[in-house]
Order: sequence, then structure tokens, then C-alpha cells
Amino acid sequence: MYETNFHKASTAQDAAALLAKSDDGKILAGGQTLIPTMKQRLAAPADLVDLSRAEALRGVTITKRKKMGIMKADGGETITIGAMTTHAEVAGDTELAKVCPVISGLAANIGDPAVRHRGTIGGSVANNDPAADYPAALMALRATIHTNSREIKAEDYFQGMFATALADNEIITAVSFQAPAVGGYGKFPNPASRYAMVGVFIAKSVDGDVCVAVTGAGDNGVYRHAGLEAALSADWSTTAIEAIEVSADGLMSDLHGTAAYRANLIKVMAKRALV
Repeated sequence: MYETNFHKASTAQDAAALLAKSDDGKILAGGQTLIPTMKQRLAAPADLVDLSRAEALRGVTITKRKKMGIMKADGGETITIGAMTTHAEVAGDTELAKVCPVISGLAANIGDPAVRHRGTIGGSVANNDPAADYPAALMALRATIHTNSREIKAEDYFQGMFATALADNEIITAVSFQAPAVGGYGKFPNPASRYAMVGVFIAKSVDGDVCVAVTGAGDNGVYRHAGLEAALSADWSTTAIEAIEVSADGLMSDLHGTAAYRANLIKVMAKRALV
């Protein structure tokens, strides 16, 4: 057995201070990735800093946009989700479901009930698993990742498989984004893990900009699909998707499916996201 010192932090600042004192400390959010990794002896952090008591990092806040001096609720609302908010809490937030149902639906289909009641949005984003759901959502929604020291645009934050722009001892505190005018997520889940073998998140902003992000398929993690974006910008229809040639170049091949199989799934999931 290896020794690990366990700490509980009540704020992100407390957690950062504890990490700064450790040679090899890790943040414990939901623990859905870190704990299994430690069980397999693939990680042996000297210190674990638990954020479960950091209440300021929980919850969903919705700010309606102003239009002609009137608060409107027809897309474009600013949504802020605390990093320690669980998937189950995101899925069950009734106000969020009214203004951004695609995020509620995405969260409701992550893993199983045990995972959804322990896993957090901050933990998922910090880990940036190449088959996770939230990275595709945040990329397509042009989200901002808030940390204890700065704000990072999603396009700059996700930097490859399990790689992010987070610096040492930097802690995610929240994510924020504008509710799309229209949004959809199509996911082909692994039947055992419920991770996305392919997931396609499509969002059209209130200004008409279209963004399409793909998870589960790319060799280098989540990415935007320029071809699908251009097609849907010109014609918001499944017919436009059908006309696009999705290349298998740069896609993963593993025991679950070949690159060519995933390329076909991207088109299928994009159609499902649009319906």
C-alpha cells in the first residue's frame, strides 16, 4: 500500500493552498476517474484534496438576456454551472431544463445513477476524457471555463486527449455559456461504460452561428467539425448532413470500432442531434 494524505477544503482558495504545499497533490471532485485510477495503481498522489464541502462551487445560475430593455427568455440566457455540481443535479434542474434542455438531457444520460450522483461537471472537464460528453457540449456552446485564477475559452481549454490548459494547482470553479437558440446531442454509448463511442453536439446561437463538436471519435479528443458546420449553416437539415463526406482520417480505431465505423456514426449521430 502507498500512503495518501486526505484533506477537505471548503473553498477553491483553500484547495489551491493545500495543493501548493504538496509535491504531488490531486483534487478529488466526484472521484469517478481518479479513484479507479488509484485502485489500479496508475496514480499514487501524495495528497488528495476533497472539494465536496465547497458549497460555493455548486449550483446552476441562469441570467436572462436583455433585449430592448426587457429581460427575455427565448435563447441566449447566460448559464453558469458550479464545478462541483453533479450530473444528477444538472439533469434535475427544472429551470435549466426550460432554457437549455439539451444540457439537461446530456447530463441525464451520463453513466448510470451511481455515476450521475457522484460525478461532477468540473471533474469531467478537468479530466477531459476523449469519450466524455461535457467537452463536446462546452466546445459547441463556446463556453468559458472559470478557474480560481482566470477565465479560459473552451476552444483554448481543450488541448488534446486528457490534455487541458489548466496550470499546476489551478482549479475549475465553474463553466458558463449562452443557451443556444437550438441545440441537440446525438450519442452512441458504449453499452457497458455509457461513454460515447461517438457523440455529436450541435448548437445554433441566437445570432445564427452554427457550431458542431464531436467526442468519442477523434485521435486527439474532442474537436469541431468544420464540414458539418458549413453545411448546417447553409441548410439546417438532415439532408445537408447526408451530403457531407466525413473522413476517417484522424479518428480512433479500437476494439469497439474502426475509424471508418466512427466516421459513419458521426453522420448518424449528427442527424439524431438535429431531429
